[in-house]
Amino acid sequence: MTATGLIADIGATNARFALVQNGTLDNIQVLKCADHATIVDAARAYLAACGAPDVRVASFAIAGPVTGDHFTMTNHPWDFSIEQTRLALGLDHFTLMNDFKAVALAIPHLRKTDWRQIGGTQTPVAEAPIAVIGPGTGLGVGALAWDGQAYRAIPGEGGHVTMPAKTQREFDVFQALHDKYRHISAERVCSGKGLVNIYNALRIIDRRNDLPDRSPEDISAAALNGSCALCAEALNMMIAFLGSIAGNLALTLGAAGGVYIAGGICAQLGEAFFQSDFRDQFESKGRFQSYLAPIPTYLITHPFIAFIGLQADVEKRLSV
Repeated sequence: MTATGLIADIGATNARFALVQNGTLDNIQVLKCADHATIVDAARAYLAACGAPDVRVASFAIAGPVTGDHFTMTNHPWDFSIEQTRLALGLDHFTLMNDFKAVALAIPHLRKTDWRQIGGTQTPVAEAPIAVIGPGTGLGVGALAWDGQAYRAIPGEGGHVTMPAKTQREFDVFQALHDKYRHISAERVCSGKGLVNIYNALRIIDRRNDLPDRSPEDISAAALNGSCALCAEALNMMIAFLGSIAGNLALTLGAAGGVYIAGGICAQLGEAFFQSDFRDQFESKGRFQSYLAPIPTYLITHPFIAFIGLQADVEKRLSV
């Protein structure tokens, strides 16, 4: 019998599962995290829906820092032991990694159809550092560094760095958010939740009590269809923040290998993302604008990008 592996990309909202067999992915399904009390319950529900295959190896990517056996999700109440999860699922080997480590692992395996370039005047420099960033429910950040033979993924929590304000309007938004947060991180204004934060802050600043509460999807839709000017401002500000923080990341890493934008939000914006201030804010670094101008940035369009990295990890375990 051919060995089968289980992979999952778990965010605060969705848990995406698939089976790995004979070098291919099968039975891709998306489950709502809120519908399951634990990560084990979600995995069991998925496996049951697939006919209960015999799985002995699994690799999961999850939003948050993986630093030991105990893991607590940053934006969701799942809290669990990695070893106890392995035992509960009857696995011989179980890998849990940061979700953007999985995304970073996927970058060397991408095809040209998996991304669209947005800016940059040069091709990626071979063996140079590569940066990965992406707004979803939260803001993920990762990197790749060349070790002399291959790229190695570097996970991190760069979404929680302090977000700078560059204009008075942005400063006013941060001031409005200080009643809710002690620390305005990049994630607080550059994510699905961040988009809502910006929208609500602008409502307070402009005294727009007539505007309704909105979800990230509602704000994006109203911005794109032109029905709400304040929604459009909120979305434009969020994308500008993403460009600014991505530029900071590129400077920090010297990411001449390129900067890749993942996460569901930007890909769903379509052409609006390419017409945004993202690239202008990416390069807006004073004396180092000329340093950043050549560095290419790419919007990842692959719908299950983390699966590529997870599949590589599982297949390595299955071949042992």
